[in-house]
Amino acid sequence: MTQTSTTWLTQDAYNRLKAELEHLTGRGRQEIAEKIDAARQEGDLKENGGYHAAREEQAKQEARIVQLTELLRNAHVGEPPPDDGIVESGMVVTATIAGRERKFLLGSREGAVDLDIDVYSESSPLGAALVGRSAGDAVTYEAPNGAQIEVKIGEVKPFKG
Repeated sequence: MTQTSTTWLTQDAYNRLKAELEHLTGRGRQEIAEKIDAARQEGDLKENGGYHAAREEQAKQEARIVQLTELLRNAHVGEPPPDDGIVESGMVVTATIAGRERKFLLGSREGAVDLDIDVYSESSPLGAALVGRSAGDAVTYEAPNGAQIEVKIGEVKPFKG
């Protein structure tokens, strides 16, 4: 997975994701290695469900390590973007989407686990259609199911946490 855009994260979100990465690359890898070794001790690897499960868990963990490494490498941490009314990562957008008013944060879902607001990625169809737009703009984007959805941007404010 390659991420080319900068992702805005609060300091708390960055710290949480960094701690997760440190655990996965340290103690997490050691725990998986121990599971694989213990399963290997059981004998025949062809019919050893525990061994195959541990190897699958290891693969998922390594994929998560790559994902977190890329996310943190491209993260902008700290202050939200300026209050200039332009839709970008780190902004809370109020918009009418297909006739319904919605309020959401444009940013990383990874960094917004504990937030009480919907989060859309800049790379999502909605996010990609809105980036660079301003309050008052109207845009149509194509949903994953092929439907054309109209969006009218109301308010765009920096996220205050």
